[in-house]
Amino acid sequence: MEGKARNAPALLFFSFTCVLLSLSTTTLSTSPQFQTLTVNPLPNKPTLSWADTDPQSEPETQTLTDSTSSEASTTTSLSVQLHHLDALSSDKTPQDLFNSRLARDASRVKSLTSLAAAVGSTNRTRARGPGFSSSVISGLAQGSGEYFTRLGVGTPARYVFMVLDTGSDVVWIQCAPCKKCYSQTDPVFDPTKSRSFANIPCGSPLCRRLDSPGCSTKKQICLYQVSYGDGSFTYGDFSTETLTFRGTRVGRVALGCGHDNEGLFIGAAGLLGLGRGRLSFPSQAGRRFSRKFSYCLVDRSASSKPSYMVFGDSAISRTARYTPLVSNPKLDTFYYVELLGVSVGGTRVPGITASLFKLDSTGNGGVIIDSGTSVTRLTRPAYVALRDAFRVGASNLKRAPEFSLFDTCFDLSGKTEVKVPTVVLHFRGADVSLPASNYLIPVDNSGSFCFAFAGTMSGLSIIGNIQQQGFRVVYDLAASRVGFAPRGCA
Repeated sequence: MEGKARNAPALLFFSFTCVLLSLSTTTLSTSPQFQTLTVNPLPNKPTLSWADTDPQSEPETQTLTDSTSSEASTTTSLSVQLHHLDALSSDKTPQDLFNSRLARDASRVKSLTSLAAAVGSTNRTRARGPGFSSSVISGLAQGSGEYFTRLGVGTPARYVFMVLDTGSDVVWIQCAPCKKCYSQTDPVFDPTKSRSFANIPCGSPLCRRLDSPGCSTKKQICLYQVSYGDGSFTYGDFSTETLTFRGTRVGRVALGCGHDNEGLFIGAAGLLGLGRGRLSFPSQAGRRFSRKFSYCLVDRSASSKPSYMVFGDSAISRTARYTPLVSNPKLDTFYYVELLGVSVGGTRVPGITASLFKLDSTGNGGVIIDSGTSVTRLTRPAYVALRDAFRVGASNLKRAPEFSLFDTCFDLSGKTEVKVPTVVLHFRGADVSLPASNYLIPVDNSGSFCFAFAGTMSGLSIIGNIQQQGFRVVYDLAASRVGFAPRGCA
């Protein structure tokens, strides 16, 4: 299916922010009606806290081949630190950073919903690069993606910033020589200086995993291209290379070596796709890491601890509550789950039913968990019911004007803490009770706080990273489930 998101190098900036969460294990009749919100200002620009931001001095302790190897394999675990995109921004105030985040968020949501809507459509974006006979499409827009890490590419390893994204599959990096490359923090990767770089032949099974592979007739090597909804794209050789994560080398990872990358995000060298498709990093390295990974996104306004991601058996949390993954045969990149309802102040909101979030047989509708979307979007009828219930429960708070996409805001100036209604998301098999700071957030430094949900006219609902803050979110692909562990950033 040409419209699949795995060819969407969703700009891999992993948006992770952590907040304390608690999973509800009680019945609704005994669940609390209110909880305390600590009134914190907008967070300042984060700083990079790697040791000298460059792990090149770390010993390379282990080499792993990819999951396509026929050799017997043993599983391992590794952990990497995550940083927010804001850390690569310069000379911006907290207000500027927040406004930019909302603008990126709107662009990403538009792209994701457009991609989902185009699943059964015949509309396509024509491939621009030579050697392509078919069309390609991507649903990920310019600047999307919120979190990144630092990893080594090639042998010897050259360390670069890579965006992380659960909403896309293809791994890619900018490569020299550049026909056209955007500005990035580190030197552009030169494959001729790596002993482990190898091109993929046109007839290779790996090449055929691309939705729309191309072929260089002169060199007979596989080509990839991903086009964005805003007209930007990345194009180049589809290759295999070694990636190094804090001393652990993962060999023969299929990735795009982009020589023409236009209109994309600034700062990072490329993207590490973490979606469900066959070419994502978790799928390629599946056997080595038991097809499991997790992340914890820290709330920067409430904690100085770093966000992080874990691959392997260590990613599993014994305190997590799990909900089954749902398959969309038309679009295999996204992590779909079943949302059955929402409670506010200990009471189920009557206007929110599972039917509003149903994934139908044509691939439309449904609910996805996404690391690169910040603000949770719910189908309009569900959002209106949730918002109205929250307004009733928060009637004791002073209202403030609307802000950007937020239509329910409050003036908390002069306060250090307030009582707010509880909010619980009811997934199949998992009731996720959100901390107050996951749904009432500062939008300026004057005491304005807004209800951090929004409605969408699209059938696709998206659980964003603000609501995931403080949880360890576990992707157990081996058991086809996603888990939420409260207070998982400790």
